[in-house]
Amino acid sequence: MAGIAPTINLGDMSKFKVAVISASWHREICDALVDGAHRALSQAKIEINPVIHVPGSFELPLAAQFALDAGADAAVVLGVVVRGETPHFDYVCQGVTQGIMNVSLARGKPIGFGVLTVDTVTQAIARSGVAGSSEDKGFDATVAALELLRVKDSVIG
Repeated sequence: MAGIAPTINLGDMSKFKVAVISASWHREICDALVDGAHRALSQAKIEINPVIHVPGSFELPLAAQFALDAGADAAVVLGVVVRGETPHFDYVCQGVTQGIMNVSLARGKPIGFGVLTVDTVTQAIARSGVAGSSEDKGFDATVAALELLRVKDSVIG
């Protein structure tokens, strides 16, 4: 349900390396998503590395693959895709979603999915974590990736 996230105690996860990757379209919104990701990483005591910027959301899966292959334990991808008047929205959303899932499964590493797929910029702002917004999807996506790291660590050891 939108706007109702579980309360999760992140604890000390400082042994993990997490890459944050952001699209460059709608930069103000993406910057707010990055801020949310950084808040989650700080709460988990994970060192914050420079954000990897890519042109758009479609490029996020390959950038996540690069980061995971370079040693990151997890990645968080952040972006905004706003519906327009053509099917472009559908192709980008499908491509980035399937691409992220493919990379995550192939690498066996979590990827937090913080790509907002919205009809309007107003909807994106409401989910971006800026002051007054109803949700913080950058934070939420990061928490999801961290929780999967915790699961992997408990299963594999």
